[in-house]
Order: sequence, then structure tokens, then C-alpha cells
Amino acid sequence: QVQLAESGGGSVQAGGSLRLSCVASRYTVGYFCMGWFRQAPGKEREGVATISAGGTTLYADSVKGRFTISRYNTNTLYLQMNSLKPEDTAMYYCAANLQWRTCRDLQDSDFGYWGQGTQVTVSS
Repeated sequence: QVQLAESGGGSVQAGGSLRLSCVASRYTVGYFCMGWFRQAPGKEREGVATISAGGTTLYADSVKGRFTISRYNTNTLYLQMNSLKPEDTAMYYCAANLQWRTCRDLQDSDFGYWGQGTQVTVSS
């Protein structure tokens, strides 16, 4: 069973940048749909970005132009976050859909495997 481990979270001031990483073990995830999600206190989990096996990406409107999802080799996923805003503060999760090569949308119900999360805090 795949294991996903996120890293790279931290505390930054508004306007700053962070790069989140997700490393998969026990399974090659490069041939499947992967995504980043986030959950702020008191709010529902929301999709941030997904990337299909072919490289097609989807972004939430709130992060378009600021965040970039990418892969490195078959087991590493990144989320480059620029121009961070206080409203980006949340726990960020990496997720994998090991049934589809192409991501459908940003619905978390499509993803069956999740990491433990990494906290991102943006101060104003």
C-alpha cells in the first residue's frame, strides 16, 4: 500500500513563498492522478491542485497564477506556492488516485490515499 509523506510547510509572511514536497513509497505513483488539498480550521477540506499522469494540471481559482503543481521522477510531487496570503493558512495534504491516470476535478472523494499533512501558516 502506498505511503505519502509531505514536507516543506512552515510559517511565512504574506507575499512569501514555500515549496511543499510529497514523497511516495511502496508504490510508483507517477502513472496516476495526484493532488494537493488543504483544510483550514473550521472549514471543509478543499482541492488546491491536481496533476494527471500526462502532466495536465487543474487549479482552484483561489490559487491560479500563484501555485504550481509538478512532479519529479515517478514518486515525488511538489507544490510551489508564491505570493502567499493569510487565507492560504491551512494543513496541506498530498493525495493519490491509483485508479485513474487522468484527474477529473478537485474532488477529494476521488482520492483514496492521503498523507499526514504539513502545516502552512501565513501571517499578515
